[in-house]
Parts: sequence; structure tokens; C-alpha cells
Amino acid sequence: MRLRALLPLVLLAGCALPAAPPPTVSACPAGSQAATVAEAYFGRNVRDRAEVSEAEWSAFLAEIVTPAFPDGLTALDGQGQWHSRDGRILRERSKVLVVVLPGADAATARARLRPVEDAWKARFRQESVLTVLRPACIGF
Repeated sequence: MRLRALLPLVLLAGCALPAAPPPTVSACPAGSQAATVAEAYFGRNVRDRAEVSEAEWSAFLAEIVTPAFPDGLTALDGQGQWHSRDGRILRERSKVLVVVLPGADAATARARLRPVEDAWKARFRQESVLTVLRPACIGF
């Protein structure tokens, strides 16, 4: 009798969807290869002073970012916003760094980007840098 009562639960458990694994690039089309694309969003607002200037960004790019990614990168201007704890919408200009790392997995990309993020946070008294890592197929 107990077995009969448990049978529907066992059958339903088989219908539950497993947690989705992180996305990967299993097979890239001919002429392309697997890579990880890393994006880092650097907020330019600094507490108790003016925002990070273009000259300061250029110096950071030359001194920290370029040596970390000598094979190439893209830097874009951004405009972000979010809700503060008190419900206000805060806006901030930002710099967006995009780095494509052929053959690298997400953990490797994260490890390469971390020193750049740490340098930004230390130099400009920032609490965080938003990072996005995603698999891609790339071709040149």
C-alpha cells in the first residue's frame, strides 16, 4: 500500500527538469573556433571627487589593460543605471572592456581579467566591476 502511494511521487520526480548546465560551445562551424568573450563594465563615478576622466582612463588602459591583453581588446563608452537601496535610479557613465580569448574557458578568462578589475577598484576606490563571460565561436 505504501509503495502504491509513493509511485506517483517517483514518477513525478522523473519529470523534473535538471538544472541547466552553463552554456558551452560544443562545435564551432568550419572557419571558426571556440573562445570566451569577457566583458568588464568599469563605472566612472568616484566618491568625493570628479568622475574618472578620459585621461585617467587612457592611462589605465595603457598601464594595466593593454599589458594584460596584448593580443587586442575593444573599449567602448557606456551609460548605465540601477536602483539604489533607497529606490532612486542612479546613472553613471562607464567604460566597457571587451576581450575575446580564443581557446580559453570561462575560468581562464576570469583569472586573466581579475587583476585588471582589482587594479581599477584600488586606483579609483570602486566597490566592484561587473563582469560577463560567455562562450562564442569566432573567426577572423
